[in-house]
Amino acid sequence: MLGNFSYSNPTRLYFGEDSVSFLADELKKYGPKVMLTYGGGSIKKNGVYDDVIKALREAGKEVFEDPGVMSNPTVQKLYEGCKIARENNVDLILAVGGGSTIDYAKGVSVSAWCDEDPWDKYYLRMEEPDNRIIPVGSVLTMVGTGSEMNGGSVITNHEQKMKIGHVFGDNVMPKFSILNPRYTFTVPKYQMTAGIYDIFNHICEQYFSGEDDNTSDYIAEGLMKNVINASRIAVKNPEDYEARSNLMWDATWALNTLIAKGKSTDWEVHMIGQAVGAYTDATHGMTLSAVSLPYYRRVMPYGIDKFARFAKEVWGVDTYGMTKEEAANAGIAEMEKWMREIGVSLSISDFGATEDMFEGIADSTFILEGGYKALTKDEVVEILKESYNYK
Repeated sequence: MLGNFSYSNPTRLYFGEDSVSFLADELKKYGPKVMLTYGGGSIKKNGVYDDVIKALREAGKEVFEDPGVMSNPTVQKLYEGCKIARENNVDLILAVGGGSTIDYAKGVSVSAWCDEDPWDKYYLRMEEPDNRIIPVGSVLTMVGTGSEMNGGSVITNHEQKMKIGHVFGDNVMPKFSILNPRYTFTVPKYQMTAGIYDIFNHICEQYFSGEDDNTSDYIAEGLMKNVINASRIAVKNPEDYEARSNLMWDATWALNTLIAKGKSTDWEVHMIGQAVGAYTDATHGMTLSAVSLPYYRRVMPYGIDKFARFAKEVWGVDTYGMTKEEAANAGIAEMEKWMREIGVSLSISDFGATEDMFEGIADSTFILEGGYKALTKDEVVEILKESYNYK
């Protein structure tokens, strides 16, 4: 491994079928006022809400509910949450849901006591918090983002047609997260598969960078193989506990900063996908899957050794006698087969993107330099065209 780095992750995880039994004890570590944030109400149908309310009562908390967090949390919703948190001087934000709900909670945690416009300060200027931060805890009900064990918070501004993620430091990461795989069983298949691809792409974004012999790459390969195997089982039987538990654990380790150590990391698929999401409000994981294949085929020549390794180590391609280019292309072909098998989107046209959006999406795409090639705006447009016409 090359370079120098530090590693810290302060989030305490409780994993398994009995994990919610630890929630009341964790809650007792914080003050009496808890802001409970969640999405559209599915947690009231599947019993998760009852479990959480029971723990809150057991811990003697006064609860301020903040429902209605959407799949792509908006800046308007962020302002609403800040108002609730600040007016009630809450001591803890408890997010119950998937990555969007937890991302939103972290956004509120840094923004509620910010005297400036938090969108400008944290998402446009990318400044770090210098005000009071409200602690966050989470109960995970949908896997994909890894938000339960990282500092990321993605917020969408429809007026500005921007979707931006800010990765905050240790002080914004959830203090604790409850991970019960059974809580994910009722997630609709579309959302489940979108989350699966989100996990896989998080790993790819860190894997496809650098040329050294890096321990992080070996860990990434193991995670990717497990995601592939577990996804095939879960798609056929969404209530297979082992498969869903593996996916939950894969998601956490895919983006809790561990496999980024010693890496430059890419993240351009996310930049393009988030820009597409800002225009279409599409499910995050599907925007990633829709632009991945044209992106990776475009940058492949610049990282040919890693792509050839990807084919052999992740997909089991017999590369004997192949050129590096042949091996790399075979690996991407296997990846496409798997993507079709689990049913993720391969074209941005699937969720309403139109050709007249291409220039605007490209303008909204942040160009990063951590991968094998920094794109030009024209190349982003070409990737969008290829995705749009993908069959």
